[in-house]
Amino acid sequence: MSDFSARGWVKFPYDSVLAEWVNHALPAARASTTDPAHAEWLDCEGTWFIGVDALPNDTKGRVGRSGPLTGKAMAFIDKHFGDIPLHKGQVSVVYPGYPRPRRGENEAATRYRRHRDAAHVDGLRPTGPDRRRRVDEPHVWILGIPLTEASADASPMVVWDGSHHILRSAFRQALEGMPPEVLHDVDITDIYQSARREVFATCPRIELPAKPGEAYLLHRHCLHGVAPWAEGATAGQDGRMIAYFRPECAGGVAEWIESA
Repeated sequence: MSDFSARGWVKFPYDSVLAEWVNHALPAARASTTDPAHAEWLDCEGTWFIGVDALPNDTKGRVGRSGPLTGKAMAFIDKHFGDIPLHKGQVSVVYPGYPRPRRGENEAATRYRRHRDAAHVDGLRPTGPDRRRRVDEPHVWILGIPLTEASADASPMVVWDGSHHILRSAFRQALEGMPPEVLHDVDITDIYQSARREVFATCPRIELPAKPGEAYLLHRHCLHGVAPWAEGATAGQDGRMIAYFRPECAGGVAEWIESA
């Protein structure tokens, strides 16, 4: 836990138990990318399938004929965070040419996606014409499970090492003294953007390519994003496909900030 606490992320080596789960999950994940029910998730001019809730797993992670989602990564999570029911996983697929502009995205946002890996903290959605941010999805943790083989430069996950310390401090400052029932309404835009600039200036940017059977866990306050697809990067016809799980805190924003 010490590395995770200090750095805000941990990568797990190849695990045959997880690889077996991937073998069962991949057909369902692949089917989701062409399911008309999920057509809205193909964005960035066809270079990103966002795939929110697209994996048909149950609360234990069973999908297709698989058993529950288990292995080294889940054992670590259970030990340090407890046994938390899983939501339907995200099937995030990046294809050659990423990033292209997302629907409704202005030039500045597209530039940020290209040059800053669309770096963000999960659960802080921009809303309204001024794109103000609040904590509307307080996640416990973020687990990434690669489903396909891809070269290391095929839009890997990017993290800013130790960034969770800066961001957690900023969020606590923004929410300090507020009653628990209004925390989700507090505008944190300005302090978030300031903290993010500090992260870019002081925290190392680290790419986290991973293969099926490997996984990585991110602290919920860790700044992270997706690198552009490099020239010459390779992946199969399924693209660079990763399943993400990010269950929400049962105690809402109060738990999200106090127990981090």
